Amino acid sequence: MRHNPSFALDDPDEVKRLIRENPWASIISHTSAGELVASHYPVVLDEDAEGIVLLSHVGRPDEALHELGRHELLVIIQGPHGYISPGWYDGDGAAPVPAVPTWNFVTAHLHGIPELLSDEENLRVLDRLVDYFEERLGEPRRLHQTPANSAYAARIVAGTVGFRLRVSRLSAKSKLSQNKPAETVARILAGLDGDGPYASPALAAEMRRVHHPAAPVTDPSTVTDLSTVAGPPTPQGCDR
Repeated sequence: MRHNPSFALDDPDEVKRLIRENPWASIISHTSAGELVASHYPVVLDEDAEGIVLLSHVGRPDEALHELGRHELLVIIQGPHGYISPGWYDGDGAAPVPAVPTWNFVTAHLHGIPELLSDEENLRVLDRLVDYFEERLGEPRRLHQTPANSAYAARIVAGTVGFRLRVSRLSAKSKLSQNKPAETVARILAGLDGDGPYASPALAAEMRRVHHPAAPVTDPSTVTDLSTVAGPPTPQGCDR
């Protein structure tokens, strides 16, 4: 991923938040045969470990296809993203400014060599994974909720291979119109908050985290102090 200092996501806590909120990951290997292998699985953070450590599993035979544990994996976490129309750059009643569309996004590329887990530890990781998603429900369904379910989980764990990946290097990017002036950011937020085909409340929320608004903005015409919508614009640069 091309590095752009204007959009670099360097805060490890923000990378962890991105993982927690977007746990469906792409897992990519470059095998000894020179092939690229990609799979998709949920990941959770090992919250007790130092640094950024992922816990996950693959279904057999993906561990063989990836040659899991023999070389580095690339894990891609994709956060909110969406199309940004150049029409959102124009002020009310103003002549259109020269502009092209772009795509705003938050993503992280995480690298590391996975450590394979025993069946016992893999079962504990699967238990943690289920709890992570089920605990949001009014009546969560636990992996070990009943003896019968525990017995079933113990049987199917053999069809999976668990792993722990300690991230040794990463590249993360948060491209959220940091190089645009405050009034333009306000209009982009209005478009994302609207009901059009490119509305994206999740992407708007990420932009607000970066631009530090005092309150959500849905109608830029009501804003009298645009400094409350976004901080001062960063220098103009390549919009990628």
